[in-house]
Amino acid sequence: MDKKPRILHRSVVARSRLFTVESVDLQFSNGVERTYERLVSGGHGAVMMVALMDDNQVALIREYGGGIDDYTLTLPKGAVDMGETIRDACNRELQEEIGFAASEFVYLKRLSLSPSYMSGGIDVVLARGLTPSKLEGDEPEPLELVPWPLDQLDALFARDDFTEGRALAALSLARSWLAGQFEGEVL
Repeated sequence: MDKKPRILHRSVVARSRLFTVESVDLQFSNGVERTYERLVSGGHGAVMMVALMDDNQVALIREYGGGIDDYTLTLPKGAVDMGETIRDACNRELQEEIGFAASEFVYLKRLSLSPSYMSGGIDVVLARGLTPSKLEGDEPEPLELVPWPLDQLDALFARDDFTEGRALAALSLARSWLAGQFEGEVL
């Protein structure tokens, strides 16, 4: 299973303002052929930040999730604009979403979102050394900043309004990094 399938044909089957759906005909090493459909990533990437407000608090936001039609607790996140570094995108999004800039950034990991159906992913970055700094964002309504104690992450994971898998994974990575069990890269 080390040999990737051979791509026989690709075509765009649908396109909207936000999404491109691609059909990919594949032939696997055992001769079996399948057609996969996937969302093709656009843009220049995305970032999600575990922003430490102090040694025992992480910055969460409460925002409306159109996909689930409800408000949810999650981490600050956003798109990387053309020409931005990951660090620059993190700092801009933090200022737009929680009203703080950071002085230290540690790259933790790139997460795939749904590897069977999506080509894109998100880069998880831990941010520290926060100072007040506000930039105007593109959100349709103000986001609520919800500081959460790091020593109560299990209680957060159990909440009904904390459902985003990316945020859960990012907080788990950050907890491991803070405990010295996981290496990151200073940006």
